[in-house]
Amino acid sequence: MPSPQSAAIKAKYEEIGAILAAAGDIDMTLRRSLLDQVHLLAAEPAGVTYDEVNAGGRPAIVCEPTDADEDGVVLYFHGGGFVVQSPFSHRKLAGHLAKAAGHKVLVLDYRRAPEVSYPAPIDDAEAAYRWLLDQGFAAAKIAFAGDSAGACLALSTVVRLRDSGVEVPAAVVAFSPWLDLESLPGTLDTNARFDALAQRPLCEEMAAAYIQDTGAAADGRANPLHADLTGFPPIYMTASDIECLYDNGERFAERARAVGIDVTFVVEPGQQHVYQFMAGRAPEADRSISDAGAWVATRLGATTSSGRRLTSAATDTR
Repeated sequence: MPSPQSAAIKAKYEEIGAILAAAGDIDMTLRRSLLDQVHLLAAEPAGVTYDEVNAGGRPAIVCEPTDADEDGVVLYFHGGGFVVQSPFSHRKLAGHLAKAAGHKVLVLDYRRAPEVSYPAPIDDAEAAYRWLLDQGFAAAKIAFAGDSAGACLALSTVVRLRDSGVEVPAAVVAFSPWLDLESLPGTLDTNARFDALAQRPLCEEMAAAYIQDTGAAADGRANPLHADLTGFPPIYMTASDIECLYDNGERFAERARAVGIDVTFVVEPGQQHVYQFMAGRAPEADRSISDAGAWVATRLGATTSSGRRLTSAATDTR
């Protein structure tokens, strides 16, 4: 039975949806402003500080918990269909994950559609990863994490790195992954009566904004459901059984396991898309982030005291 506290995320999604529906042809600035409001769902994590850095040419927020392991870092890609949301909307979620993992979390401000299309976000993600390597972090001490479209970006970046001969990160965490850029039949339709956000029209619109005229919706370099998953690191995935994108995680987990990849797929009943936004306010979100953080900490290894820090720099919003 879902907790009473977890109902707040459905109410917020319904509120945002009602405003968008009433506004009709809404401008992108207002749409992004509304979807950034999901940060209000999370409690402020105690014992976490924030800094701004330039990560390979893009702005990013570093969420650093007290007594963080300085040898490891999590590179986080925010969700939002490649169109909306930002490090601001995900700062508190990432801060809770940083505390749970005992490592800094770097939330990347990658370029968004429709101003850019595929593969620009992957270009930014790869640049940020290479920047972390240049900062002295070993690949074995870097994890990727992301939610929804950010999970797609995390996995697509692993494909890019592997195909380029670059050592891949140690692990990937994917919350409510959105991977199906073709919007194929499945839980996108059968769970539509339960999901307050990730409905077919929205998914189709955002996929089109991201792919544009590249024709890459079924290309494994953009859509991880079509990728060769050989050589992937361990993956920790979560989804709710009632969200429209549930079968995205299910299908990916099946394909990854078929080629011997270590996949943990946790299904939480009765929750909304990216229920981890309720961090600090709902037990389901707290349990999920705690478990994912512990899993990341195990993959990145024991705490050391090297004193490595991500250095601040002026941001470049190219």
